[in-house]
Amino acid sequence: MIQKVIVKYNNKIVGYLIEMEDNKIAFQYDEEWIKLGFSISPFSLPLTNKIYINQKQIFDGLYGVFQDSLPDGWGELLLRRMLLKNGLNYDKLNPLEKLTFLSRSGLGGLYYEPCKNIENTNEKYDLDVISKECEKILNNKNDNYDLDKIFNLGGSSGGAKPKVHININNEEWIVKFPCYLDAKNAGEKEYKANMIAKKCGINVNDYDLFKSKICTGYFGAKRFDRKDNKRIHMVSLCALLETTHRIPNLDYYHLFQVTKNICVDKNDMYEVFRRMCFNVFYKNLDDHGKNFSFLYSEELKGYKLSPAYDLTSTPNKLEHEMTVNGNGNPNKKDMLALAQQFNLSLDICNKIIDEIQNIIKQENMHMA
Repeated sequence: MIQKVIVKYNNKIVGYLIEMEDNKIAFQYDEEWIKLGFSISPFSLPLTNKIYINQKQIFDGLYGVFQDSLPDGWGELLLRRMLLKNGLNYDKLNPLEKLTFLSRSGLGGLYYEPCKNIENTNEKYDLDVISKECEKILNNKNDNYDLDKIFNLGGSSGGAKPKVHININNEEWIVKFPCYLDAKNAGEKEYKANMIAKKCGINVNDYDLFKSKICTGYFGAKRFDRKDNKRIHMVSLCALLETTHRIPNLDYYHLFQVTKNICVDKNDMYEVFRRMCFNVFYKNLDDHGKNFSFLYSEELKGYKLSPAYDLTSTPNKLEHEMTVNGNGNPNKKDMLALAQQFNLSLDICNKIIDEIQNIIKQENMHMA
């Protein structure tokens, strides 16, 4: 059983995770990291030589920033199947052991040693073949699907839907596949949502719709946690606040508050307002706290809001995962109330509301 894990970032030691005698997990920054590094979770883990022990058991004793590294949904399913194939029970592993099974292609900048996982390769893949393999795994069919290959491609993925991390023209991308609950045009829907979001002035990373012979296409987005062959530290809103996205307990107030406290560029506050408006008017109700993240910028020497991701329309949901001013079905009044609380210009915010409403209305007319 592993009792100590080294936390690393771009070949530098960030610190150490240690399982204590009472099964609680302690974290301490490395001395060199304290001199030259940054806080990987500003509220919970300030940059000091203190030994940190998370008293909350919400993530089995891990701090949220490390929980972010672990897969959920699809990635966890793959990891469970892969471990079972090798005679290991995921539920019997301690949190530190789980971290050691993550590949270097995992989300965010942090990685962990010792590492027990097989690295991804850059060979070419047929996306339709991968989609069919993913469907077999989801349906629990005992066909001879290539679990090793699919795990290497997507075993560290977050989110519920099947996805893989692949190299396209020497750039790292995430490509998603529909699950059994999705319509065959799920990829096309997410592509259109990103296209409309970009028209609404929202910061989205490069995206594309990859061709398919069996559906309308697969949505893919270039990774924003990688740049020039380097990793970029990323931490979700949920991780920063040490809460789980599985319980809808956050409000956009919390997103504004965190952005105000840790982001160097104060224009990120208006970006948050813009995304909130888009999600409300476009009916993207799957706006939970893991769908908002922050990146550490070496240039800015501080945090910034990550590009928007997981954008789509979810009209069948009843309420937003994150409330707006306490309202799960918010209106313009709720959005402006939050703007006022954070001293945003009401003139600018009203213009943003009108702009986004008009763009979405026009796009819906074109698609009708």
